[in-house]
Amino acid sequence: MIGAAVNAATIAVCGLLGMFLLKNIPGRFEDIITKALGLSVIFVGIKGALDNQRMILLILSLVVGSVIGELFDIDKAMTDVGAWAERKFGFSEGNFSKGFVNASILFCTGSMAIVGAMQSGLQGNHETLFAKSILDGSISVIFASTMGVGVIFSALPVLIYEGGIALAAGLAKTFLTTEIITEMSAVGSLIVAAIGFNFLEIKKIKVANMIPAIFIPWLCIGAEGLIANL
Repeated sequence: MIGAAVNAATIAVCGLLGMFLLKNIPGRFEDIITKALGLSVIFVGIKGALDNQRMILLILSLVVGSVIGELFDIDKAMTDVGAWAERKFGFSEGNFSKGFVNASILFCTGSMAIVGAMQSGLQGNHETLFAKSILDGSISVIFASTMGVGVIFSALPVLIYEGGIALAAGLAKTFLTTEIITEMSAVGSLIVAAIGFNFLEIKKIKVANMIPAIFIPWLCIGAEGLIANL
């Protein structure tokens, strides 16, 4: 829960700073901050992916997992959930609703939240969620300066969402070997790097559709173990 708690606290604190200290941030500053954070996310993702010990498995996992994700179009499903939330709460209710809904969707429905929470639960590695905290905190400053206190309260669903994933992953840890955890985390880290490319606007990648790739090493290495025991 450490990574999730830090992420939520950073959003709340940075939201307060943005709401009271910053107003009307020029667009050029928002753009350069986004690009700097994008580069940082790419670095964190590639650094984590280098722990991989089975390159062929990593490539296979990304290809097969991405095909599965594209088949079910997870990215579209996440977008539809966001659109439903916007319709459900509506922006006509005032700045609180607008800030809360928009920020919650942004901070919770990204792949970085899922991958980072899984790494926290599986390995006790909070690096991805710490990096996400910097990313979310910077965005929170900008959002809160224009949309108000609702952005600060988006920290609550972030804590529940990421914390729940981390706890669930932690419970499943007893069924995972060190090798499986390493390979799953490497695949997840490379997916995190893809998020950075989206921030740099180099190429739009449907990152959410790659999420199933994280579980392919579990299936492959587990199957190898079963076959070896026959």
